[in-house]
Order: sequence, then structure tokens, then C-alpha cells
Amino acid sequence: MNNFDVLIIGGGMVGQAFALSIANTNLKIAIIEPNNPNPKLQDDFHTRVSAITPKSEKLLKDIGAWDNIKRKKVFINTSVWDQNSHGNLDFDTSNEEINHLGHIIENDAIQGALFSSLGNTEVKFIKSKLNTISKTNDGYRVDLDNGKNIDCKLLIGADGARSRIRELAGIDYSENDYEQKAIVCNVHSNNGFEDTTWQRFLSDSIIALLPLTEHTASIVWSAQNHLAEELMGLTPDEFGERLSQGVEYRFGKFEVISEIQAFPLIERSSNEYTKENLALIGDAAHNIHPLAGQGVNLGFGDVAELSTQIKTNIDNFSEVYTLRKYARARRLDNELMAKTMTGLNWIYKENSEPMRILRGFGMNIINETPALKSFFQKHALGN
Repeated sequence: MNNFDVLIIGGGMVGQAFALSIANTNLKIAIIEPNNPNPKLQDDFHTRVSAITPKSEKLLKDIGAWDNIKRKKVFINTSVWDQNSHGNLDFDTSNEEINHLGHIIENDAIQGALFSSLGNTEVKFIKSKLNTISKTNDGYRVDLDNGKNIDCKLLIGADGARSRIRELAGIDYSENDYEQKAIVCNVHSNNGFEDTTWQRFLSDSIIALLPLTEHTASIVWSAQNHLAEELMGLTPDEFGERLSQGVEYRFGKFEVISEIQAFPLIERSSNEYTKENLALIGDAAHNIHPLAGQGVNLGFGDVAELSTQIKTNIDNFSEVYTLRKYARARRLDNELMAKTMTGLNWIYKENSEPMRILRGFGMNIINETPALKSFFQKHALGN
């Protein structure tokens, strides 16, 4: 029988970051992950990327993973413009007296860096799949598909939006199907991206351009299902032309340089983040619309808060009151961001004349009012 203080189900970015954040304690920690926890970077950029905020950057530095990230592209500006009004928003570093707004980084690069850092710790990886869990007097017993049982004092669900831990623990969740898909791919442009992330709000969709190099970007095109199906039916050349047109040829003609993929957009929020001897973090607790690229940053926020509570209450790290402090601290921020993304998505889908006028007016007011602009920028930066 194996016994651990903390057992983490899920070895993705958030699960590994949490393990690393508490690895300097005397707790005995293991990660259960059936897939490869250490994806290798290829010569070509992967299509799944994250916009890492300075707050998440600080966490990754504090836990010793930042310098192990092999590829990262800094951005110093964010520019948003709307097809159906004259509204635009431009955020830059001068607004907050900082030297950058964030980094665009491949998810695989972050995960690989975390795995490398964990190699210098006593954290154990167990390659197996979760079968069942059962409550014990002082924690949980976990049954794995390799035939082994593991006991732990604190069970962490870091196993994504379709969390098996959440299901087995009987934690209900709310769900909002946007009836949209996010289409992702990488593109090349002869025109540079100017160390800027770009978003264009169209009548029927939203295009985000996230620079990977000066002339290469990852795109996220959020579209209603019927439009997404149409776009996915195009050839790469046709898709590149539609994309170029969608951003007014601001970057010239795009060349698609990767596979084009799509995945459904569904917001989920767990009714509870914690139970006795159990906590959910990352997408297992909440996942949101990718409009502002905040998903993994919220997960890293969970990591920072839960690890702080555990270290502060190390003698009672698995007790209900320790875990509830984490839940109280994180739920408001996470739900506020989720509702904000849902609201923005609705606002930009509405294209009646009064709404277009109001939308453009609102964007320009924010852009021209330093206090308002600072408020929204701080929120986007995770502050």
C-alpha cells in the first residue's frame, strides 16, 4: 500500500505547478497522470498556447520553472478593434509603468519546464488512470487501473474540464454551452505583429492573434457552430484568405503553417471547490471562454492561493478550514472573470444599430479615460 500526504490527479500545467509549489515542504507528494507529463517541443510551434500574465510569470519564477521555459514571446501591447463600430481599445505598458503585458507561450513549453523543475524534487509521478475513490477516516483511498491502491490525506483534482475527481466526489457544476467552437492554428505573415496581441470583433465571430515570433502567430477564431463548420471545411489557402479578410489585411496575406483544429466552447463552474480532504484546481473547478486568454492564469491563481494556505497551515494542511480559505479566496475572482467573458461575448454578438453605437462609444470612452483604462488593464493582468 502506498501512502502520500498529497495526491494530485492530473499532470498538466496546473497539476504540476501545484506539486512544484509545495515541493519544498516535508509533504510526500505524488501525481497520477496516464499520459506523457513531459511533452517534447518540436521545431514547429504547437497550436495550443497561453497568454501568461505577469502575475502568473511571478508564480512560475517563484517555484523555479520560468527559466526552464525554452520558448516565450513577450508582448507589450494589446489592440482591440470592432468591425461594426468605430470602437477600439489599446493597452500598453505605459499605462501601468511595467515593461510588458505578458508572454505568449506554448502549453507544452510550460509543462515541459515544470516537469524539468520537478526532477529536482521528491515528487513522484505514477503513470496510471484513475478508477474510483473512497473516503477514509483521514483522507481518501484511490483505486488505479494498474491494480494499485493509494492512500492520501489530501486529494487534488487537477484533471481538467471533464474532471473525473469532480464526478467521483459528487460535486455538481453549472454549464453554459456557448454553441461556439474555437478554431486554432498557426499562421505566418510578412508583416510583423509588433510585439502586440490583436483581437478583432466581427459580426459573427472573434479573431485573436497571439504572436509567437515577429512574423508567426497562433490564432484563436471563436465562431458560432455553423460558421465554425464552414471555416473548418475550407482549404488552408481559403482559410488564410478568410482570416486575412477578417482582420482587414492589416498583416497582409496569412499563410497557414499548421493543422487547423477546433474544439467546443463551454463554460463550467463547480458548485464547490472543496470537500473534506479534497480540493479542485484549474479547469476541474472552472473553465471559461478564451476571449481574454485567462484560462490557465486562473488555474495558476488557484495554485498560488492553495499552496499559500497549505504552507501557512502546514500542520492542518488537509483540514476543512484550510481548504475553505482557498475556496473563499478564489471563487469570487474566478466567477467574476467567467461572467465578464460571458457578458463580453454577448455584447459583441449583438449587432443591432443601438448596440453597435453603444459598444463603440463605450470602447472609446474606456480608451480615452486613464482611470477606466487602468482598471480594465489591471483586471486583465490578474491584479
